Amino acid sequence: MEGVVERGNALAALKRVRQNKGSPGVDGMRVEELSAHLRERWQDLREQLLAGTYQPRPVRRHEIPKPDGGTRTLGIPTVLDRFIQQAVLQVLQPLFDPDFSEHSYGFRPGRSAHDAVRVAQRHIQAGRTWVVDVDLEAFFDRVNHDVLMGRLAKRIADKRLLKLIRRYLEAGMMVEGVVREREEGTPQGGPLSPLLANVLLDEVDKELEKRGHAFVRYADDCNVYVQSQRAGERVMDGLRRLYAKLRLKVNESKSAVAKAQDRKFLGFRFWWGPKGEVMVRVAPKATEAMKKRVRSITGRARGGSMKAVVAELGTYLRGWKGYFRPAQTPNKFRRLDGWIRRRLIAVQLAHWKHGTTAHGQLRARGIAERLAREAAAHLRQWWRTSNHPALNTAFPADHFFRQGVPRLAA
Repeated sequence: MEGVVERGNALAALKRVRQNKGSPGVDGMRVEELSAHLRERWQDLREQLLAGTYQPRPVRRHEIPKPDGGTRTLGIPTVLDRFIQQAVLQVLQPLFDPDFSEHSYGFRPGRSAHDAVRVAQRHIQAGRTWVVDVDLEAFFDRVNHDVLMGRLAKRIADKRLLKLIRRYLEAGMMVEGVVREREEGTPQGGPLSPLLANVLLDEVDKELEKRGHAFVRYADDCNVYVQSQRAGERVMDGLRRLYAKLRLKVNESKSAVAKAQDRKFLGFRFWWGPKGEVMVRVAPKATEAMKKRVRSITGRARGGSMKAVVAELGTYLRGWKGYFRPAQTPNKFRRLDGWIRRRLIAVQLAHWKHGTTAHGQLRARGIAERLAREAAAHLRQWWRTSNHPALNTAFPADHFFRQGVPRLAA
């Protein structure tokens, strides 16, 4: 605990919380207010942490939609608790991380989802074309506190720190003004939850290593690559037993033993290239989720200027493109670029509102009189007219790129 409250560690935690931003917790304190609060209260807070008497506040419930439907429940800690969790994480990560399995990639320094996908790709290329794709049922909501604390106590001698982590696990969740107590789970939303998940699941990783399996795990997503369906069924049975020891349950409806190209992993799918090489593409569900978001941003019923639409879309697509850059499907990206361009042209048509405005704007962009008149006459048919030759000429392929909307195929 002395390491947690050490000045340099506390300053580093404050910097990270500021960078991550995020919304307020149950007390309403914003990230921008944290520095002033710590200047005023740090000495008292430090003494509480060292004495083992600090009591975290309940987390605020927040639900976000999942790409494949349904919602995921987040527990948003107060800004102060995010700061303390971050300070604890910075002390514990160097203690635990070096001993984690080399097959684990989620929420670890120097490792990423892209690394996990590349390793999976190599396993398939090596002939392990069947995958044991395991999804854990409500993992972050089902973590058993006693089992997790037992794993932590093997490495942490400081009782104050163990007590603090237990209090974070047991901190209630505020729902419609009422605090609901929690007897299991480590809600997503706090800096400490990913490390605690890795501590718990590392036991299964080590057992898979012992048995010589080729596998990749990213948080609670675990894929084991084998050479036959029969071998996969045996591995799946073994995993059910291993997870049961941790009081976790395999979600049978979302888990399967299948051909690797028939399952998605971290939003990607694998496919066989023309020369027999294993290649990576964006999973169809991930593509549909992206298109749904683009439709929302470019919806004609939304208010806001064209500049605002372009700015929001550019921010979203830069993040999406950055995550899916390993995908080896330039033609698909080019088609998506064309579709996004049409969406933006349709937004522009909606902003012009009147045929006379559209006609004047098109003429100003050098469009011939006949084509400008023809396009303006069908102004209200936004999607159909967005592909009219007049609009394709007025808004060439690089028009929105120059305004800040990235090309996915670039």
